Amino acid sequence: MKEPLNIGLIGGGFMGRTHSNAFSQVNHFFDLAYQPVLKAVCGRDPKNVRAFAAKWGYQSFETDWRKLVARKDIDVIDIASPNNTHAEIAIAAAKAGKMVLCEKPLSMDGPEGETMVRAVEKVRVPNMVWYNYRRVPAVTLAKQLIEEGKLGRIFHYRAKFLQDWTISPELPQGGAGLWRLDVKAAGSGVTGDLLAHCIDTAVWLNGSIAKVNAMTETFIKERKHTLTGKVEKVGIDDACAFLARFNNGSLATFESTRYARGHKALYTFEINGEHASIAWDLHDLHRLQYFDHRDEGRVRGWRSLHITDGDQPYMKHWWVPGLQIGYEHTFIHQVADFLEGLSKGKPAGPTFRDALETQYVCDAVLRSARTQNWEKVKAK
Repeated sequence: MKEPLNIGLIGGGFMGRTHSNAFSQVNHFFDLAYQPVLKAVCGRDPKNVRAFAAKWGYQSFETDWRKLVARKDIDVIDIASPNNTHAEIAIAAAKAGKMVLCEKPLSMDGPEGETMVRAVEKVRVPNMVWYNYRRVPAVTLAKQLIEEGKLGRIFHYRAKFLQDWTISPELPQGGAGLWRLDVKAAGSGVTGDLLAHCIDTAVWLNGSIAKVNAMTETFIKERKHTLTGKVEKVGIDDACAFLARFNNGSLATFESTRYARGHKALYTFEINGEHASIAWDLHDLHRLQYFDHRDEGRVRGWRSLHITDGDQPYMKHWWVPGLQIGYEHTFIHQVADFLEGLSKGKPAGPTFRDALETQYVCDAVLRSARTQNWEKVKAK
């Protein structure tokens, strides 16, 4: 018999759906000691949260997250609500002795993230942040190749995350659907929303970033606010590009925008090393591009590795070789790793402390954009 683990989800939007699916599916494919139970979901709108609970199979629902945190029948608080709610909920959950999972980014800024880290570490509750791209099998394979020394010394890291959904000046800001455009709810724009993913992956693959030099732009200066009905100043960054130096001496470029017409979610990275290079594209997420200079010259070239075989990361849990998986599976992998960590007493990364490093980089990026100078990244 698997030990039940009662989940209390806060937030019934896009990320709430991905998390719910992961909790529901994980035991179908992974042999684990724990069984997630969809005990309760919390949302502000009674009608919407009731419908969400019914659709995803939650046993109950709440409209006040404080009541959810206080419930004795909840083991895990999963935060999938806007960024400005993360800290208060996480700290309260930790004080209540709950395990805490939190959507990215960890917090509105580094100092707030520090309070969250102190809260979970003081009472030693298991914690994790949902940087799901670490769990793409191709990205995990890239990590393995780097750790095995296949690339040798790393010289370059370049990443970009491009979207185009905010180009219209008629698009409002704020409210349940568009809180990512409201600086009071989001903290920042593409830096905390999109580049945070790129930064987390980069730090995981290539080590800590020492300093950055950034520029940002807000192309639409004013938008109507959904909640007030008034035209208000836009406080988020619509686009951001920055240079970076890693502690290992490698150089990096990062770019993100919501103004790249024709791109819905183009996340790519490439790493160039002494012996080999690797490249990955979210739109072709089951493939890893690999070039090894040590191959015989006559047949040397980029290889397209199809990540579906059982000896590649996570794939033994899925289908037969040649049949690929998708975006939603990355969240299932993350839940599986978290539950495996619980049974072995080993944290599954990124923990709150791990994710704080990404927050420090984001802070330095936004600071550099203001000062127009190179800015050092605070050490974790």
